[in-house]
Parts: sequence; structure tokens; C-alpha cells
Amino acid sequence: MFKWSQSLIIIIVSMATIGLMLIQAYWIRDAIKVKQAVFFRDVQQSMGQVVLNLDRIRIEERLNKQRKNYLQQRNLKIIRDSLNRLLFKGLENIHSQTDIDILLQSTNKANRALSQLNFSFSDVDDASYLLNKKELINTQIKSALAEENINIDFEFGIYSPATRSMILQKTGKYPDQLLNESYVYDLSPLGPAFGFPNKLLIYFPNEKRYVLYQLWLMLFISIVLFIVIILSFYFSIATINKQKKLSVMKNDFINNMTHEFKTPISTISLACEALKDDDIKKSEGLYDNYIGVISTENKRLGSMAEQILQTAVMDKGQLKLKLAQLNVHEIIEKAINSKSIQIKNKNGHLSTKLLAHDLMVTGDKIHLTNVIINLLDNAIKYNVSKPEILINTTNKNGSILINIKDNGIGISSSDQKKIFDKLYRVPMGNVHNFKGFGLGLSYVKAIIEMHEGNVSVDSEPGKGSIFTIKLPTNN
Repeated sequence: MFKWSQSLIIIIVSMATIGLMLIQAYWIRDAIKVKQAVFFRDVQQSMGQVVLNLDRIRIEERLNKQRKNYLQQRNLKIIRDSLNRLLFKGLENIHSQTDIDILLQSTNKANRALSQLNFSFSDVDDASYLLNKKELINTQIKSALAEENINIDFEFGIYSPATRSMILQKTGKYPDQLLNESYVYDLSPLGPAFGFPNKLLIYFPNEKRYVLYQLWLMLFISIVLFIVIILSFYFSIATINKQKKLSVMKNDFINNMTHEFKTPISTISLACEALKDDDIKKSEGLYDNYIGVISTENKRLGSMAEQILQTAVMDKGQLKLKLAQLNVHEIIEKAINSKSIQIKNKNGHLSTKLLAHDLMVTGDKIHLTNVIINLLDNAIKYNVSKPEILINTTNKNGSILINIKDNGIGISSSDQKKIFDKLYRVPMGNVHNFKGFGLGLSYVKAIIEMHEGNVSVDSEPGKGSIFTIKLPTNN
């Protein structure tokens, strides 16, 4: 039921998350379209003003030209009339060669004056005019865009439909873009009204970046929201799975603890009932044997209770280490002595190869001894044959390495990452041959890390395990 409901929650939350992301993406797309429309409108207004300004400037220049032409034509007529009168009067008054020379000099002066006023009154075409106005066009476009708060690089060009060629370009870097991707505006023809108007083309190389920059705050917030939604969803699912695992481990722990405590309690209860028998009281050997059983089981109960209490203290961060200078080999020997009887009872063998020469560490004697005892206890417990245990020590890079090798059932690679987690026990299916709370290795890891060391495992199912403890030495 829990698994089905969890899957349903994941599906619903996933669909809701995807829906929110799609809605957000739709809004962003619409916002980009709006900004592009606003940009297009502003450019249209700016370029409309540019075209009007250019037309106004050209009209003013043409009117000035025509006014100048009119004055020059009037002056030319006056000079011609004066010359004609001069020639007519001069011809009537010719009486000598000197009069002829004077008349010729006057005529030459008049001709030179006429030649200075003799120019073409034909209209100037657009191409000739615009080639000289490149800087003016650039200034007009820049000024018009600035009025609309458009501060962006641009490229412009003048295209002639009549000749199908580009008359003018600002830099010449974007000829293809000007022809294919630019904004196009008609320039009023300078010549006859029926002429083909030239085209003013303008292209913005960074237009998309500019439009997105206008939305950078909204885009940034949207991306942050996307990340928050995804991370929240991930952590929600991870928390659900974690809580599920914790619930399973908690139930297993309670079941194991109940079973572990029930056995010695039952044994003590039976021994107490037996001691009430008068025949037992009369037999000193049997009496002492039952008392021994009660004492052993009582110590077992105390040891299990102490293990649980130590874990609770560590969880609260209240565990205080009594630090002292310790000889690692002495700690190992003490742990071996405490487990020698159990090893003999299982017909096992324990050997050592203590090669380390730098032995002194700063640590808590009781807890470090318990660490070694825990690892030896696992080597004995998780073994279906005669235990073969090897302990060796070496020094490396200012640390001492303690390797505890066994020939037990081994640990799969997937479980090796979890065995140091609290309450985790390697699943055995329906087989319950190995007792424990799942607290031993988590205690080992916590204590070693409190001593600024680390613990690792190298194992393979059916081939045993090697636990390696690394502790910094005083040197």
C-alpha cells in the first residue's frame, strides 16, 4: 500500500512540476515576443524619423541649390545683356586698331565671367548624393535610436532597386544580413517622382541578445524557480525514500532488539525457576552452574543495553573522549584477549603481523578497544566455518594502518556503501542466522572519525572481508 501511494505521489508531483515548468516557459516565450514587438515598434518610429530628417535635409539643400541657380541665371542674363550692349556700342565707335583691342579685352573679361557662371543645372541623383552623406546618415540613426532608449550596435546600408546593388554600407561586415535579415525603409527619390526609391536597410547584429537582456531579471528568477522546484521535488522524493528505509530499519531494530533481549531474559527466568527447586539447592555443582548462567546472561543484557545507550549518546553529540597517549599494539592485544575464548569455541584461529614501528596515538582507550572488539566480533559472528582472522599493522604517511582480515561470508559491493549506516544490516532473505542491532559498524565509524581517522572495507561475497582503520600517529 505504501509503495503504491508513494508511486502515485511521485506521478502527481512530477506532472504538476512539468506543468508549472511548461506554463513558465509559455510566459517567457510570450514575454520575449512582446519585447520583440516593442523593439520593432521603437525601431520603426526611430527610422521613420530618420527618413523624414533625411528628406527634410535633402529638400532644404535642393531649395538652396535652386535659389542659388536662380540668382546665377539672373546674373548671367544681366551680364549677357551688358555684353551685347557693350559689343553694339563698341562696333559703332571703332575708328582705329586701338579701339578694336579695347573691345576684344572687354569681351574676353565678359567671357571669363560667363564661364565661371556656366554650370550644369541638372538634378543630382540619389546615389551621388547619398555617397557623400554616410556620416550624416549614421549620426541621424544613432540619435533617433537613442531617443527611443535603444543602445545597441547597428549596421546600415543603402540599396538601389534600379541597379540591384548596394550603394552604401556603414562597415561592410554584414552584406548578407543586410539583404536578408534587416529592417527596410523607402527613401523618397531625389529625382523624378516616378523613379525607383532607394532602400535604407538597418541590421542589429545583437538584437536577440539585446531583447533577452531586457528580460534578464525575469529569466533569472524563472531559472531560479525551475531549480528550486526540481531540487524541492528531488529532496521530497529522497526524504520519502529515506523515511521509508528508516521505518523499515526501525522495525527491524525493534524486532531484533526484542529477540535479543528475550533470549537472555528467558534464560534467566528459567534459571531462577530451577533454583527454587530443593534438589538443585542440595547439589552445589548445579546451583553454581545456574548462578553462572544468570551472571553471564545478565552481563549480556548489560552489554546490549550499553551499546544502545552509547549510540543514543553519540546521536546527541554528548559523547566525550578521554584522550591519552596510547600504544596501538597494546589495544589490539587487549581486544584479542577478550575474544580469544569465542574464537576457540568456534575452533578458529587468530594470527597477528604487527609491523608498525610508530605506535603512539592520541585517543580514548576504552572506545578504541571497543572498535577492535566490534570488528573481531563481526569476523567471528559472520562466519559459517572456522574463523581465520589476521590482524596486521603498518605505518604510512604519518598514520598507522590496522587491517583485520577474515574468511567470513563477505559483503557485496552494493552493501559495502551502507554497512556503516546506523541500523543497517545486510539483508539475508528469510535466513536469520546472524544476530545484531546494526549498530556496531556505525559505532566503529563514528569513533574513528572522532579520532580524525577513517575506516574502510574491501570485501567479496564468499571470500571474506578486510577492514582497514587509519589513525594519525603523534609523529
